[in-house]
Amino acid sequence: MKSKLPDFSFEKPLWKKGYKVVAGIDEVGRGALAGPVVTGAVIFQIDERIEILINDSKKLTQKSREVASIWIKDKALGWGIGKASVAEINKYGIVGATNKAFRRALKNTNFKIDYLLIDAFYVPYIKGIKRKNQKPIIKGDSKSLSIAAASIIAKVERDAIMTKLSTNAKYRKYLWNENKGYGTLRHREAIKTHGKTRLHRVSFLLKLS
Repeated sequence: MKSKLPDFSFEKPLWKKGYKVVAGIDEVGRGALAGPVVTGAVIFQIDERIEILINDSKKLTQKSREVASIWIKDKALGWGIGKASVAEINKYGIVGATNKAFRRALKNTNFKIDYLLIDAFYVPYIKGIKRKNQKPIIKGDSKSLSIAAASIIAKVERDAIMTKLSTNAKYRKYLWNENKGYGTLRHREAIKTHGKTRLHRVSFLLKLS
């Protein structure tokens, strides 16, 4: 049975209520052992005509994500990328750092957001967006077009960051171009052999020992 693609079923009732600027947000890299966490925010125009395949970024090929990311950035009413560094993850924890990245992505849209659709969790302390104007959706990146689009631009951005870092001689042995910082067997073996780097997340490595 063919799985249902994300649509505007969450956005449309909000648009009808008068919320004109509805943003979807999602994060990428939350569970990785190395590298930043990256978030995306996407605002579509009301009843935007979608002319490309948009789905949960994990369900798309790399090429499909890259093509979709270009289209989203060109056609969406607004979009933004936010990042939290490994230093911030080590200092604030992954939840605190991810929330910082979410707030940065929203700020970078350069829009005043009326309502926020989120994959799974509320985001605290967003200027101008109260909790009542947020809707967490379980598996939102498979249901909401706005959240799915946010997941795509965030993943394309983070994959590019990790691929570029892997060209540095200091990091090449960790194969980030292949694993994007996630805890694959070869990545874990490389950490055991060569030790951690400044781009590894301290608390995540403690769980491996």
